[in-house]
Amino acid sequence: MKPLNIVLAVAGGALVGAAVGLLFAPDKGENTRKEIAKFLKQKGIVLKKSKLEQLADELEEQLQENA
Repeated sequence: MKPLNIVLAVAGGALVGAAVGLLFAPDKGENTRKEIAKFLKQKGIVLKKSKLEQLADELEEQLQENA
């Protein structure tokens, strides 16, 4: 395999894993999104609420396509 394919596979797997974690999280979605936003902010990434919602929707769509 080419190194780029390996990187893409790992990144895709991480996204799917994160999405599954979000869907099966024991906490309410709103609280989970706040925690994700807080974590991203600590890493220097700032997302508006609408962008975070969009990201969650995209992850959900990916999960449904892969199921």
